[in-house]
Amino acid sequence: MAERLRGGLPDADLYVAEGAMESSPPQADVAGSPLTVSMDYKTFTGIGQLTSDIFHKYDGHVFIMALGIVIRAVAPHVKDKRSDPAVVVVDDVGRFVISALSGHEGGANALAARVASVLRTEAVITTGTEARKDIIIGLGCRASASREEIKKAVVEGLRISGLPLERVRLLATVKERAELPEVKKAAQELGIPLRVFSREEIATCAKEYTGSKFVEEKMGIGGVSEPVALLAGRKTRLILKKQKFSGITVAIAQENLAW
Repeated sequence: MAERLRGGLPDADLYVAEGAMESSPPQADVAGSPLTVSMDYKTFTGIGQLTSDIFHKYDGHVFIMALGIVIRAVAPHVKDKRSDPAVVVVDDVGRFVISALSGHEGGANALAARVASVLRTEAVITTGTEARKDIIIGLGCRASASREEIKKAVVEGLRISGLPLERVRLLATVKERAELPEVKKAAQELGIPLRVFSREEIATCAKEYTGSKFVEEKMGIGGVSEPVALLAGRKTRLILKKQKFSGITVAIAQENLAW
């Protein structure tokens, strides 16, 4: 899992407990390619000493271990929410990604969402304002779409639905579009974490959505904006079916709605 994260967060430094790489089975990166132990990493013998050495050297930390261990490791170094780095904890099977420290000020909420997207799992955000966000925007677009066009389409979709940007938890799309620089920039400027789905994952969507022959011919799946919006959350239901804006489609789902 650490290797997979390293593949999805290419600027990150990887620290691995001594002997862990040798005993781990082969994994695949976010593109499905095999990962090898030839990737650059540093080893450590104790998490307490490592945390002491590097805690304030990075803007954010992702720990893959039990939350209790992390709490004990970081506790002596916590100073102030305005200066502490982001701390995110992933359980050892990669089921949950927890924003544990400096959620807003330190960026742990955003980091947790990014890690969750890489691992194709759920970010656990307990900050009051974040926990109330229940809107997911599904995005489909032509490859040449600019960030301004994407942002305008998102804002217009929210306007049609009578929703504020502040309620949006995720911007979801297919992997091939999430890799486009303009899509990444649009999400960043809107302040919305990206949730990425592979075509194979989209094909598993069992909820009803509006299909597109064009998308099916081009990508081999029934659609993008509606299914990713439905897949990105829990107990989701479409409250805005896909709207087309000059080669960009936007659909909006709300979480925790009873059918």
